[in-house]
Amino acid sequence: MADILTADDVFAVVRDTVLEVLPDLDAADIGIEGTLTDLGANSIDRADIVTMAQERLGIVVPVAQFRGVADIGALVEVLRQNL
Repeated sequence: MADILTADDVFAVVRDTVLEVLPDLDAADIGIEGTLTDLGANSIDRADIVTMAQERLGIVVPVAQFRGVADIGALVEVLRQNL
């Protein structure tokens, strides 16, 4: 399953996960250039989003690979590279 997902597919998973963790947001507020912090996610929210996105994608990404992830686009790319 995972090898046929595009970056847009992974972004959709991340966006849906953000909306589940931060239900007061509008989907239109979540862009590839934005950050989870800008969306109001605290450190626990961010950890939940990353963990839940991995679960939905059926992957486990070593924590070290998230170093340097500065925005949602970079998060999507790290997840996509581990599909």
